[in-house]
Amino acid sequence: VSGSGNQGITASVPVIRYAKHIGARQSELYRALLVSNLITIHQKTGIGRLSAYCGAVSAGCGAGAGVAYLLGADYNAIAHTVINAVAMLSGTICDGAKPSCAAKIALAVEAGILGYQMYLEHKQFNSGDGIVGDGVEKNDCKCWQACQAGHVPDRQDYFADHDRVLMRAKRTGAEEKLMGGSYGKENYQSR
Repeated sequence: VSGSGNQGITASVPVIRYAKHIGARQSELYRALLVSNLITIHQKTGIGRLSAYCGAVSAGCGAGAGVAYLLGADYNAIAHTVINAVAMLSGTICDGAKPSCAAKIALAVEAGILGYQMYLEHKQFNSGDGIVGDGVEKNDCKCWQACQAGHVPDRQDYFADHDRVLMRAKRTGAEEKLMGGSYGKENYQSR
């Protein structure tokens, strides 16, 4: 679907299992899978081919949207589902398809479904709440900017060169050093 087996599984299996659980018709399942996979692909479009951003987050958002579709959600509900889910997990970094990836997948799918439940309860993240933009497309653009440039708009001082530092750490095997906290704010600014 979007470049990774784990992402494809994340965008599909929860939707398939939920469709079976509620007894959805096969045509409804196919439409829900289409919604999930297209949202996953769209979420990944602006991130680029190589990024420290966790693609399972995009797939979890897609799965949440697919489940929402199965429950009768319209465009507005699905858009809010995606915005809410991205707001919860937009800072998640990828450390490869390791056991921790399964945990990130579980969290991403849960965030997708919680995003829809929030919408049903008339709760949502609003523009300016962290990385959240005004509407689903602006929200995606802000997330893409953070993934590509290594910073979140209006918070450049802390996130400057974020992706470059993370990718260098992955290439040099310095993940333990980075994850251990020895790369503080001062190291981001000095590079």
